[in-house]
Amino acid sequence: MNLRGRHLLSLDDYSSEEISYLLDLSAELKRMKRSGIRPKNLDGKNIALIFEKPSTRTRCAFVVACVDEGAHPEYLGKSDIQLGKKETVADTARVLGRMFDAIQFRGFKHETVVGLAKHAGVPVWNGLTDKYHPTQVLADFLTVQEQFGHLKGITFAYIGDGRNNMANTLLIGAAKMGMDFRIVAPKSLFPEDEIVELGNKFAKESGAKITLTEDVKKGVKDCDVLYTDVWASMGEEAEMQTRIKLLKPYQIDMNMVKATGKENPIFLHCLPAFHNNDTEYSKEIGAMEVSEEVFESRYSKVFDQAENRMHTIKAVMVATLGK
Repeated sequence: MNLRGRHLLSLDDYSSEEISYLLDLSAELKRMKRSGIRPKNLDGKNIALIFEKPSTRTRCAFVVACVDEGAHPEYLGKSDIQLGKKETVADTARVLGRMFDAIQFRGFKHETVVGLAKHAGVPVWNGLTDKYHPTQVLADFLTVQEQFGHLKGITFAYIGDGRNNMANTLLIGAAKMGMDFRIVAPKSLFPEDEIVELGNKFAKESGAKITLTEDVKKGVKDCDVLYTDVWASMGEEAEMQTRIKLLKPYQIDMNMVKATGKENPIFLHCLPAFHNNDTEYSKEIGAMEVSEEVFESRYSKVFDQAENRMHTIKAVMVATLGK
């Protein structure tokens, strides 16, 4: 399959076959890395990594993936370039596109990454925007595939803030891949209608099922995968106390795991997670979206999932830019 020159802005633009190809390529590149094989598919390439938001997994995954494959990654923080301040997105894109072979963007407005892709003339990859987080969901799906051997027919519940970038992207991706996907959240935090409509369109093509429910027991029944994210996304910290009150019944604890009725469901989280009070930020708040018991249990695959960010990001770069 030839994806050379393609952007990755959202999973909307990739077919189920193309997503499967990226996951299979990720698995192969993961196997090769663990065997000590470095094929250097990106030898001589220069990659611009634009970060408006701080990052652990996205930044490290892109850097290590670049180096493994022979590319040079150049980190460009928000104080390093003039993007959106003294220079337009279009002008920045045209400059970077003349100097780099591809661009990664992690930031706020989805329109920014769309603008970069429109004007850069090189592949542009979305490392996170307020609307979508496609590289994360590829890692999530690789983790599910590793645990269950397939994606089609998997019953997958996303619990908590159902209108953030993770919920949006999981809904679209699950619809493409034929899953039984549930958003379990207060109605005020259901995803926007346009996202649901798009998901339902893809679900008709794949045989997927999309459900939105406030009912936790109904939402998690028979689920293979329980997934959550922080209750207030980056930039929404002022809403934290309100979200805690609203979402307390949606914390993934061991009772919720048992309520699936499955012997071996898995727990996923894109991280960082508030599962204890061991960080400077969480000392005042404690565990929120997931209990410490679940986070540290045999059901938790969050660190497999975190590692898979590197392998799936590597696959995206190799597929769209490599030899």
